[in-house]
This record gives sequence, structure tokens and C-alpha cells, in this order.
Amino acid sequence: MSVSRVVLKKVLAVETPEGAGALVRRSIGSMNLRNLTPFLMLDHFHVSEGAGFPDHPHRGQATVTYMLEGSSRHEDSAGHKGTILTGGVQWMCAGKGIIHAEMPVHDGAADPRGLQLWVDLPKQFKMVDPSYQELGPEEIPTAYPKGQHGPVKVKVISGKSHDVESPVRPLGGCWFFHYIFKSQADVFQDIPSGWTTFIYILKGSLSISSDNTAYGAFHTLVLSSDDSQTGVAVTALEDSTEFVLIAGEPLDQTVVQYGPFVMTSRAEIQQTVLDYQSGKNGFEKAHTWKSEIAN
Repeated sequence: MSVSRVVLKKVLAVETPEGAGALVRRSIGSMNLRNLTPFLMLDHFHVSEGAGFPDHPHRGQATVTYMLEGSSRHEDSAGHKGTILTGGVQWMCAGKGIIHAEMPVHDGAADPRGLQLWVDLPKQFKMVDPSYQELGPEEIPTAYPKGQHGPVKVKVISGKSHDVESPVRPLGGCWFFHYIFKSQADVFQDIPSGWTTFIYILKGSLSISSDNTAYGAFHTLVLSSDDSQTGVAVTALEDSTEFVLIAGEPLDQTVVQYGPFVMTSRAEIQQTVLDYQSGKNGFEKAHTWKSEIAN
């Protein structure tokens, strides 16, 4: 029997400047919404010409970049580079350390807009070698809960939706879906029992479960996680409603964050800063490498 989660909290993400000339709506990671294990941050970004996210390090988390409009180039200290196109995703496990740059492409097309999600790594994976999983727009599988000609489709970025499974395999449980409605409709999305779940609304409005409250664009809805709740019932109240639904297995570990470094103790953070300053344990190129795309 399908039992829906309910809304525990709603937070409006307000656009604020970030990086070099970017505008960001931060939902998770803002003062109003911290400690949503395993999620550390969700940014809905809009990058104008000449702006971007030049060379910076990471350790201890995965960063997931999903492009909604335009495209973004990336390059890192391990020699990996490429372009994330509209509708494509890059799932980067920073592991023990990487330095990278993320710079939007301005070719007269739409300003780049997208989502970046930071997911905490389980402590046993904090010091693995960095790795990437990348899917172009054609490689992300699509589910059709009401049939191919129905009112709704789901881009299955990770996890499983309506019997369609993504090839992405994160370290730690994490499901990420982009729901796109042509017209008003209702759906039920199964979610593993006890997982942390939230919805971020991109366009239109929706309601959750049997509650008639309408929630609009740029709101983050944190959902309940009772063991008896098998998923979430969502009703799109407007045509062209879009949202992402993201769920993850909670981690029973402390989060100690210092900028782009996320570990489980202050001692580990102090060691990370030392590693970065002295160029070792994953940061060997910290003081010699410069990206081509940001310099």
C-alpha cells in the first residue's frame, strides 16, 4: 500500500550573489535549512557573461551539477575536462581531494542555469580517489508514469522511478529525479523507507499528499521520513510545472565543514587544510596547477 510523506518544512530560496558574478538561490545550506543529512547544499545558479567558479578545491563530498539551460565547462587537476550540456549531469566524487574550475559557456545562447547539489560522502569513502560519472542529455533515462503520451515525464538522474533506473552509482544512497509536467496531473514516487527527501520547485505549483496547500516556484519542501511512508504523492496544480525530487540515505556521522572541505571531525579538517597548504594527500597539484578555462 502506498503511503505518502508530508511536508515538514518549506523554505523559499532567495537569489543572492555568489562566486565571480553568479546569482544563486541556495535552498539547502542556507541559514534556514542546514543539517539535512546527507545533503549539504543545493544551489540553483544563474551565471551571466564573464562570471563563473574559477579554480577551487574539494574534499569529502560529491558534487552533482545538472544543467537546466545553457552549458558549462569544467576542468580539474587530475586532467579531466569537458562540457555539461543542457539536460546533462556530472556526478563528481571529490574523495580525498581535487581542484577544479567550472566556467559557463556564453555563445549567444541562453545564460547558463542549473542546479548544484553537494552530498556528504559516508566516512569510509571520504579519502577515496576522485571519480566522475557523466551523462549527456540523451543518456539520462526517462520514465513516463502515465505512459509516453501522458502529462508527465521523469528524467531519472540517479535511482529508480516507475521501473526506470539510472546508470549512475553514487557512493551512498541518493536518488535524483527531474519531474516535468505538460499539464495538471498527480503522481506517486516510491522512496526507500526512512530516507531524507526534499522537493525543489523550478516552475509552476504543486501540492503534496492530501494537503491542499499550494507551493510555488523556488520553494524547498522538506518531507517527513516515517518508516511507514513508502513515497510521496505530488499533484501538479498548473500546466508546465517542474520540480526536482531528491532523496538520500541519512548518514550517522558528524558534519564538520570548512568551505569546500567536508569531514567528520575538526582534526580531519585541520589535516585537510595542512594537506592543501603543503600539496599532499590528493592536493599534490594545489600550487602548480591552473585551469585553462578560468585563467
